[in-house]
Parts: sequence; structure tokens; C-alpha cells
Amino acid sequence: MSVGSCTLEIPADHPAFAGHFPGHPIVPGVVLVDAAARAIAAALGLGEPCWQIGSVKFVRPVSPGETLRLSWKAPAASGAIAFSIDTAGQPVASGTLTPRAPVGRDSA
Repeated sequence: MSVGSCTLEIPADHPAFAGHFPGHPIVPGVVLVDAAARAIAAALGLGEPCWQIGSVKFVRPVSPGETLRLSWKAPAASGAIAFSIDTAGQPVASGTLTPRAPVGRDSA
């Protein structure tokens, strides 16, 4: 089993903030999941896999500039990676991701 953690940085000038939501920006859930997947893939040496999302639960909005902590557990048998994200000890999101081989593109 592989266990790890790291800090996630979502830049305050991330383009998703412009429309999510004007006057009261919050980090979109897809940005959180993407940041988590990229960090886990880099830490585990997975390259750039496609991901199957088993489940994701968002429990608290995240504002620009918040320091986020990502933790994960990757059991060898199932292939699913359980992750959680928190800020200042408060849970933000959790779920499971399973890396999959990238789908080939038809060149025709």
C-alpha cells in the first residue's frame, strides 16, 4: 500500500475563478479533483493516466489562496486510490480515483 500527502496550490489567478462565481470566487470541484489526480499521478510515477472517478464528496467550499493538504492511500489489490483534501484541519473533499490506461484516438 502506498500512502502519501502533499500541499496543493490553486493559483489565485486560475481562470476558473472568473466565472465561479463573480464577486465570491470558489474553487470548482473539478479543479480540486484535477489537482488531486495530477499530484497523485506525479507522486506515484503514473505519467498522465485517464482517471475513473469512483466517488467524490465535497463538504466545504474553498476560496482562492487557501492552503490545501492532499492525502491518499493506494491499495495495491484494487487499484483504487482513496484521497482526502483538507484546509486548516477542516475537510474539503474526499473520494476515490482509479488510474486507467489512456484511451487511444482514432487517427481517421
